[in-house]
Amino acid sequence: MSFVEYGDTIKDGDTAIVFLGHESMFPVKVQHGTVTQTKYGVIRHSTDLIGKKYGSKVTCSKGGWVFILHPTPELWTMNLPHRTQILYSTDISIITMMLELKPGSIVCESGTGSGSLSHALIRTVAPTGHLYTVEFHQQRAEKAQEEFREHGVEHLVTVTNQDVCKNGFGVSNIADAVFLDIPSPWEAIGHAKSALKAEGGRICSFSPCIEQVQRTCLAMEEYGFTEINTLEILLRVYNVRTISLQIPDLGKASEDNSSTGFDSSNPSLEGSPCANLQQGTVQFKSGVPLREVVGHTGYLTFATKS
Repeated sequence: MSFVEYGDTIKDGDTAIVFLGHESMFPVKVQHGTVTQTKYGVIRHSTDLIGKKYGSKVTCSKGGWVFILHPTPELWTMNLPHRTQILYSTDISIITMMLELKPGSIVCESGTGSGSLSHALIRTVAPTGHLYTVEFHQQRAEKAQEEFREHGVEHLVTVTNQDVCKNGFGVSNIADAVFLDIPSPWEAIGHAKSALKAEGGRICSFSPCIEQVQRTCLAMEEYGFTEINTLEILLRVYNVRTISLQIPDLGKASEDNSSTGFDSSNPSLEGSPCANLQQGTVQFKSGVPLREVVGHTGYLTFATKS
């Protein structure tokens, strides 16, 4: 199993996603002789998982069932164990596009955190690219390295435990892009410029506060970066609902019914649009935004090394 090389069959040692519903799923490490408890009953890895195809419908001990999915960076972002605040798919998608990443790209990242963005970057630059990721916290760096090894992508990533603001990324003039997600990104702009290729490259900095963005932009200008711009990505989710609205009175209903040949005594016409017209209401599907929306996650500042 690998997050970048997809397989059909569940094997011992794989990381799989147990899918109970769109709002309920979790990762599990498949191990011979192990069981996993769900609200629908027990899943026995030896008999229910190992050897089965990804996407299979598995019946639990209580009679309920779940789907077993192959892990992807998108699913991992939704289910990973949080060691830090993470980036989600809305920000990740614009980051990979604006940094102009593709297979074969070399990317430097700091900090690694919980590895949400890291997995997406690895899949984007695979199979010939590489990710150099720096994490200040030693335990988080070690855990990230362990996850990359378990997920079959350790050959595509190098994890370094150091302070990027003081020691940089450990590489020079090889990166196509640099990503910063640290408290004081302006202190690492010089190291980011050194890591980028001599002929140029792209940089992105993620910050939750506009004051951080202002200092980062000033540092980017000082080091000669151009095309500096800041984006804020907002996600607005809609629910599809059936709405009933009252129809305005445009005349006598009896005259309308006689002209259209509508027979109110015909039981087969119950629930038809004409029946709704007689009742003075009509039902239709509509998209309704959620009452509570996450208004802000952070600012993304992009720039180019000229």
